[in-house]
Amino acid sequence: MQMPEPDAQTLARRDEIIAAMRTIVVGEGVIADDTGMAVYESDGLTAYRQLPLIVVLPETVAQVAAVMRYCNENAVKIVPRGAGTSLSGGALPAADAITLGLGKFNRVLEIDYDNRCAVVQPGVTNLGITHAVEADGYYYAPDPSSQIACTIGGNVAENSGGVHCLKYGLTTNNILGIEMVLPDGEILRLGGKHMDAEGYDLLGLMTGSEGLLGVITEVTVRILPKPATARALMIGFESSEAGGQCVADIIGEGIIPGGMEMMDRPAIKAAEAFVQVGYPLDVEALLLVELDGPPVEVDYLIGRVREIAEGLGAVSIRVSESEEERNQFWAGRKAAFPAIGRLTPDYYCMDGTIPRHRLPDVLARIGELSETYGLGVANVFHAGDGNLHPLIMYDANEPGELDRAEQFGADILRLCVEVGGVLTGEHGVGVEKRDLMPEMFSEEDLNQQQRVKCAFDPNQLLNPGKVFPTLHRCAELGRMHIHRGQMPFPDLPRF
Repeated sequence: MQMPEPDAQTLARRDEIIAAMRTIVVGEGVIADDTGMAVYESDGLTAYRQLPLIVVLPETVAQVAAVMRYCNENAVKIVPRGAGTSLSGGALPAADAITLGLGKFNRVLEIDYDNRCAVVQPGVTNLGITHAVEADGYYYAPDPSSQIACTIGGNVAENSGGVHCLKYGLTTNNILGIEMVLPDGEILRLGGKHMDAEGYDLLGLMTGSEGLLGVITEVTVRILPKPATARALMIGFESSEAGGQCVADIIGEGIIPGGMEMMDRPAIKAAEAFVQVGYPLDVEALLLVELDGPPVEVDYLIGRVREIAEGLGAVSIRVSESEEERNQFWAGRKAAFPAIGRLTPDYYCMDGTIPRHRLPDVLARIGELSETYGLGVANVFHAGDGNLHPLIMYDANEPGELDRAEQFGADILRLCVEVGGVLTGEHGVGVEKRDLMPEMFSEEDLNQQQRVKCAFDPNQLLNPGKVFPTLHRCAELGRMHIHRGQMPFPDLPRF
């Protein structure tokens, strides 16, 4: 992975840029020393590090707009950053770009139970939203494993998922509106508290745009009443293939669990050693199935799922009998990523999505690739929607192991595309999957996506080096520009 060469002219103007930023964000909001900037040199994709040009930490929307306006007028690149938990290098700094940190935008602005929504700043953590409303019986449905740390602005940028997104949707299904600042400093609102916005679905376009189109400064999210009942089954199988087939059969029967997650033996052993919640250690695959709703419905569906699992040879089935026990079932799954860190000096967390019915085949192929590359792998994934998270184990201190881990990961993603899936489910493309985009998209597909970027960011200053393996100049693609939320189409007749 290589980032673009830094622009020498921008580097030469560094002192001038620092001075300008300190007139916009006064006090300690501009960090320019190497020690202070080291905190921002990487994100969750920790194999790569790069000090930014400078770090700017605005506190108001007006400051964000002023920073964006200055950078647009002076050709200075910007990398937006939330909590830095991105696992695809989405917040990786560039040497000639300002890292714009939104950590100070950390307030819940409004809770509106009548409209079942909350208005929050982008630096509010995912779990923080639920904490703000849970006393009144509500919660925010998307719940990535990093929910204690990841922020809602980053969730929107990556369209994050979580263990309960099978039934309740990804981030895109749980936000109603945003406030954003365009590269030229224009402040734009998309959507709001109402159910649907008029005109083009620019809100949908922004969700998952990975910081390439604008900087989000406010988000309106849906909040949901907690289900009357929620219970979970913990089902052990003698093979990952049997577990994968159980997933397909549950969905095939028309049952939509609140969450359905799967782990293989290495992940099970690591999670149990880490949190000690009673996971069986003599199985090859562990399936967690949560069912929620009215008690009578949940009891009935538990019986249906039990029948399906037993028909596929499940060797152990345990059903939660209390809220505490249900939370224990999930605690191991939520801790699976850090738990793997106890088994290996380093691990590489992948993210790809496949059709559910191909789970058994793909898991077998991943096992073959593990032997080919001589690297261990633990599989943890959102089984219900086919979103895989293989964790490739390696030692960065051993020459060549990082390269082998990356090649292994690339082959997993190629496999996902080969069986009819996609390169990512919720982690985004960033720099990790940037050079694999041609595996899934034709040149014209990629050019069309870049035309959208040019409409928002004609000077191509936002989040440089991400998503696109080759970035064309906007003039080569045909230029459009977003103004006040409208996209001009001069070739179409006006009425």
